Amino acid sequence: MQSHKFFTTVLLIALAGFPVACNKSANDDTIAKDVQTKVATDPDTKDADVTVGAKDGKVTLTGKVKTPAVQQKIEQIAKTEPGVSGVDDQTAVISDNMAPDSSMAPAPAATGAAAAAAPAMEKPKPQPIVVPAGTNITIKTTEALGSKLSQTGQTFTGTVAQGVTVEGKTAIPAGSSVTGTVITAKTKGKIKGEGELSLTLTSVAIKGRTYSIQTSSFDSTSKGKGKRTAVITGGSAAGGALIGGIAGGGKGAAIGALAGAGAGLLGGTLTGNKQIEIPAESAISFPLSAPLTIKPSGE
Repeated sequence: MQSHKFFTTVLLIALAGFPVACNKSANDDTIAKDVQTKVATDPDTKDADVTVGAKDGKVTLTGKVKTPAVQQKIEQIAKTEPGVSGVDDQTAVISDNMAPDSSMAPAPAATGAAAAAAPAMEKPKPQPIVVPAGTNITIKTTEALGSKLSQTGQTFTGTVAQGVTVEGKTAIPAGSSVTGTVITAKTKGKIKGEGELSLTLTSVAIKGRTYSIQTSSFDSTSKGKGKRTAVITGGSAAGGALIGGIAGGGKGAAIGALAGAGAGLLGGTLTGNKQIEIPAESAISFPLSAPLTIKPSGE
């Protein structure tokens, strides 16, 4: 009988403690949820990555915060929650400055279709320079030329005396080598007839590359018995022209056709027997009759 009473008493005590344990568990869940909600809605702590747990009234905080001030604010929220007996703050402070800089990390290499769709950015390629028709190319002859000295079909050489620029860019540098052809070389007869000399440029070498060119011709004629005169047909607008006066050419020699008389470069001469001579190092201007396209370096 007494053993039965004892068993009943123990059972009653156990049953009385069960609601208390359940109540504690329920209170811990409520505390954790309330603290978590307050942290998520507070303007100062809403961006924190924090998890709240509770056991027997003690709150545990884990996760990451950006500043010590946010860490303290979250701890204060937990401490002021009703039913909380203590706070174990295990959060870590990780500021933006401490976070890895993604901009410094190497970009992953594109593969497959992504690589084809997004090619690497390339610097703009240099564009060709087009020298328009009508542009004067002024050269200095390497050798002497003349109606008696030269032969029709003969090749002559020279160098560019003045660099040619297009829109501020050097297209043909000074000193570039040029090649030309004697179109006509006709000796003046002793009694009658005319001395004739006609020249044209055929090519120019620029930075190791040779370009074929087309220019108007330089045409010079000597005529008149006993007269020391010279005529250059066309002039700088329609054909080539000597830069400077023609020595001994008489009054008004090649007026209107000569260009740059003040340049100080030697022009052509007319000999006593009315032959046309252009000494070496003479400067002659040839207008382009067709555009010239200069390719960029490296092509």
